[in-house]
Amino acid sequence: MYIMTRMNNYTRQSDFTLVGFFSQSKHPDLLAVVIFVVFLMALSGNALLILLIHSDSHLHTPMYFFISQLSLVDMIHISVTVPRMLMDQVLGSHKISAAACEMQNFLYLTLVGSEFFLLAAMSYDRYVAICHPLRYPVLMNHRVCLLLMSVCWFLGSLDGFMLTPVTMTFPFCGSREIHHFFCEVPAVTKLSCSDTWLYETLMYLCCVLMLLIPVTIISSSYSSILLTVHRMNSAEGRKKALATCSSHMTVVTLFYGAAIYTYMLPTSFHTPEKDMVVSVFYTILTPLLNPLIYSLRNKNVTEALKKLLGAKSLFQETKK
Repeated sequence: MYIMTRMNNYTRQSDFTLVGFFSQSKHPDLLAVVIFVVFLMALSGNALLILLIHSDSHLHTPMYFFISQLSLVDMIHISVTVPRMLMDQVLGSHKISAAACEMQNFLYLTLVGSEFFLLAAMSYDRYVAICHPLRYPVLMNHRVCLLLMSVCWFLGSLDGFMLTPVTMTFPFCGSREIHHFFCEVPAVTKLSCSDTWLYETLMYLCCVLMLLIPVTIISSSYSSILLTVHRMNSAEGRKKALATCSSHMTVVTLFYGAAIYTYMLPTSFHTPEKDMVVSVFYTILTPLLNPLIYSLRNKNVTEALKKLLGAKSLFQETKK
């Protein structure tokens, strides 16, 4: 209802123009092909990871449930920005309506916010598994996992519902060229001809809160994990715990690092070119890297993949 109302309000407003980074490339067509290949790899990698987790009973644990949800978020995340960007390049039209810009803005904020809290939930899951293994089946039962996931989606959508309407109701009197490849809040806000200082300050505080809560949970979880691992007598147990946690910390560093640059550093650190490069990290590269990080370094996932490939080849031989 909210989205339909907002779309009706924009029917008479002018379109925006997404400048993007193809215009700054010497070989835009080659760059478009590379991004299309990365897009297909990210979709297929995350879809395969979800398939493996749901088809193999050994992966029906809270950790893999959260990984499958992360893959789902990444698939939607990359689909919100990349197809539109590639279509604009192919068709030669970089116009985007105010309604489509708002929709893209809302989905992007919801997905990024949800991933912030999802990564925190994943770190809490590892904390319980390593620091309280005997109570793990009780503390992280299926109902708790669903509740945590619902909270992640709710908080993410809350971020979208708070920031999107305010951003899109500012008056845009001058240029409507967005120096970005999608409708990101800071890039759209720069076009406003009104004083946005108060809004930018509130948005900064909101983003600090959105980052501070998950970062506190992640830091506390991994501090406790490191202490517990240090006390472990089993070298193999230490190695397994550190391998699992290092994969998660790699994802956290990539995602949170880019988000902190975009939403928390002063404007003096920003240029349109830098902003687009950083955005590529968490809108295009992170969805590609996540399934690789969680599969290549994970013995259970690789074994599930071998089973799937073995079952497929056996089916083909039987058919012959």
